[in-house]
Formats: sequence, C-alpha cells, structure tokens
Amino acid sequence: MAKNKQEGDDARKGQVKNRSQVLNPKTKRHVKRNTEDGQFIDVKDDQEKFKGVRKEK
Repeated sequence: MAKNKQEGDDARKGQVKNRSQVLNPKTKRHVKRNTEDGQFIDVKDDQEKFKGVRKEK
C-alpha cells in the first residue's frame, strides 16, 4: 500500500498496490481495476489518468 510522509502532507510516496488502470475507448475515460480479481473499482469523471496507478498493456 502507498505510504504517506506525514499527516496533512497530501503527498503519496510510491505506487498504489494491487491496482491498474485501462482506457475505455468508448467513453474515453480511465477505469481503475483490482489486479487480484479483475473487478472494476472506479471511473474517472474527467479524461485524465489516475495518479499513482499503473497502466495495463
């Protein structure tokens, strides 16, 4: 899991574990997935990528 430096810093150190993201070509939005079971977790409201989450190939 990602670690935070100090409380109130709002800065993540490292990557979010057990998560990946993929671009939905129909909606042009990024979708976050759980890598353990492949379940979709979240969809971005804008067309930007999730921060700290790796991309699937």
